[in-house]
Amino acid sequence: MRFTDGYWMTRPGFELLYAAEVYQVKASAAALTVLAATRPVNGNKGAALNMPALEVSITTPMEGVLCVELTHWKGAPHRGPRFDIQRQALPLDIRREGDDWRAQSGALGARVRAKDGWQVDFIAEGRVLTSSGFRGMARAWDKEAGKSYMVDSLALDVGEWVYGLGEQFTPYLKNGQSVDIWNADGGTSSEQAYKAVPFYMTSRGYGVLVDDTADVSFEVASEKVERVQFSVPGERLRYYLIYGPHPKQVLARYTALTGRPALPPAWSFGLWLSTSFTTEYDEQTVTGFIDGMAARDIPLSVFHFDCHWMRGLHWTDFVWDPATFPDPRGMLRRYREKGLKICVWINPYIAQAGDLFDEGMEKGYFIHREDGGVWQTDLWQAGMAIVDFTNPAACAWYAGHLEQLLDMGVDCFKTDFGERIPVKGVRYFDGSDPLRMHNWYSFLYNRLVFDTIKKVRGEEEAVVFARSATAGGQRFPAHWGGDCSANYPSMAETLRGGLSLAHCGFAFWSHDISGFEHTAPAHVYKRWAAFGLLSSHSRLHGSSSYRVPWLFDEEAVRVLRHFTRLKNRLMPYLYAAAVEAAQTGTPLLRPMVLEFPDDLTAQMLDRQYMLGGSLLAAPVFTESGEVDYYLPEGLWTRFDDGTPVTGGAWQKEKHGFMSLPLLARPGSVIPLGAVDSRPDYDYADNLALHVFALEDGAENTLTIPDLKGQPAAVFTLRREGALLRVRTDSAQPFDVILHNMPGVAVEVTLVSQD
Repeated sequence: MRFTDGYWMTRPGFELLYAAEVYQVKASAAALTVLAATRPVNGNKGAALNMPALEVSITTPMEGVLCVELTHWKGAPHRGPRFDIQRQALPLDIRREGDDWRAQSGALGARVRAKDGWQVDFIAEGRVLTSSGFRGMARAWDKEAGKSYMVDSLALDVGEWVYGLGEQFTPYLKNGQSVDIWNADGGTSSEQAYKAVPFYMTSRGYGVLVDDTADVSFEVASEKVERVQFSVPGERLRYYLIYGPHPKQVLARYTALTGRPALPPAWSFGLWLSTSFTTEYDEQTVTGFIDGMAARDIPLSVFHFDCHWMRGLHWTDFVWDPATFPDPRGMLRRYREKGLKICVWINPYIAQAGDLFDEGMEKGYFIHREDGGVWQTDLWQAGMAIVDFTNPAACAWYAGHLEQLLDMGVDCFKTDFGERIPVKGVRYFDGSDPLRMHNWYSFLYNRLVFDTIKKVRGEEEAVVFARSATAGGQRFPAHWGGDCSANYPSMAETLRGGLSLAHCGFAFWSHDISGFEHTAPAHVYKRWAAFGLLSSHSRLHGSSSYRVPWLFDEEAVRVLRHFTRLKNRLMPYLYAAAVEAAQTGTPLLRPMVLEFPDDLTAQMLDRQYMLGGSLLAAPVFTESGEVDYYLPEGLWTRFDDGTPVTGGAWQKEKHGFMSLPLLARPGSVIPLGAVDSRPDYDYADNLALHVFALEDGAENTLTIPDLKGQPAAVFTLRREGALLRVRTDSAQPFDVILHNMPGVAVEVTLVSQD
């Protein structure tokens, strides 16, 4: 939100109170608290009369993280919710340094200037990361609306790039953008987002989380072009400055604060097939799709029933439409006997015509109007109400219906919607602030569904396909980035959204292969299939048309089969990266800057990514197959044919539909499994270790997980001149295949598993 009119003037209708100088400092073991005058006082006690003041408190919840809280009036109400953050009152190293005060947490410190104006510098390892200085911290008053905002702005350095803020489909680099953190039913090709997150990180090795679930407004070098400004409604602003210096370390600390992603079950990484959104289908249709995939030798892992498994105008009442699915329990049993997992679409909206509305209304399970009636709308579903997940009884009621579906044979849920949440004239069971509940609602919704699956199926089997999310939502994977159009620009928008989401700790992400809206031409379908199968999770889904490949052309069948089987063979590598994500917060699909933070070109790339730490993928966004991509320094290797490619430059290539730029990082070891027909198998059995350009003296340790994410085998590979020494605790057969390592022999040593 913008409060200024150019550099010098205030926007008409606003009053701004800026922190101008330090008036008083209090230091304790856990906090540095500064009373900031809003005009120069210069020691004149009389000048403090009739002068508003701002209180700035600096604390630390963990090493390398500083919490800054800016307050105008403490007595102003602040009803929750707030983000579920692991906050602790840890000691700070506070000391006086001449005229300045210093608060230190690990390598990160805050320096407050005590004289000559207002300045707070955030410093790490001798360098200033960013600062809040002249006209930085402020309270803004909207005179016409009678509404207050708290504001801060942090400096940007020359060449500093800003990333993140959730699943944003706008340009990947957020510099120059205004971003409102507000979940909306938008879709790609729009400035709205389903997963808006008030967290950004920069190329200078730090991140900022604004701890407010309301409409946080960011001006990213868009109002004050040297700064990132953020504002929240009310009289208090709290944010966390998180130090790296490596971007992976920033994410590690951020996800330690907000929650690490759970490890999804291995089967969820296989190919998902959906009925699509508004298509007509019944059991015969579904069975035809499933059998058609099997007949064409395309491994299918999950079948998803979209919303029309229920009766029209009845969403959501969890009742199968008897006209199209007369025997749902038997049907699901037959599909499970084919080796499939089952997903069904749900949302938290209860239509008036549905079987659950009257019960929910009578028992007070819905969001209410301020007059005590049920809040309703005809948008989406006629007369629909919304479940109030702040009410424990409503949660138990909703979960009970999910448990019935799980008992019937359903394995997981697509948790759709969760962003059309009202903010005016409503009240919640627990008294939560409706404005702050709007974005937070999806967290409560997804947590309930995820926890219900854990309760019934066990922790190792829990996975949802979530549409809406905010900070902390990464705990409940996987997340869907859909509603894209069936064309190459939207395909690129989808990738930008996924990269931005990855910068916010969302490790597991999918999208609608070939686009949601409209029907893609065959060439778009085939290019998108390669991209979709080289993503974390892979789903065929559309709006008004089916997405089975034979409806496009026979080559589409071959393309989908090839990349599905490739992904299944990559599962030892991918699942190891998934375990890493659950342990550290590093996403599976990674922006290039996460792996190459010092490469100035890699800092800006938005049409390619790293899949795990060792594979670079560049989707093809053209019908002709022409593609440009960038390789960082080193000797890279084409994954399909072993051809070496020297990095440090842009590459221009042309690809058919059966390939795309997929390259192995120099010095990497990529394990390929022996099974290509399914994603969940014994990854250590008959493993092939592909070793790429490992230099003399280099060592690489590889852990192969089992299906619970526990170590099944460990390999340590070290090159000593013309000899590659392989040490392992695995007694199962495996091969070692060398690439771009001429004249090197392999020596294997089996070590004890004790």
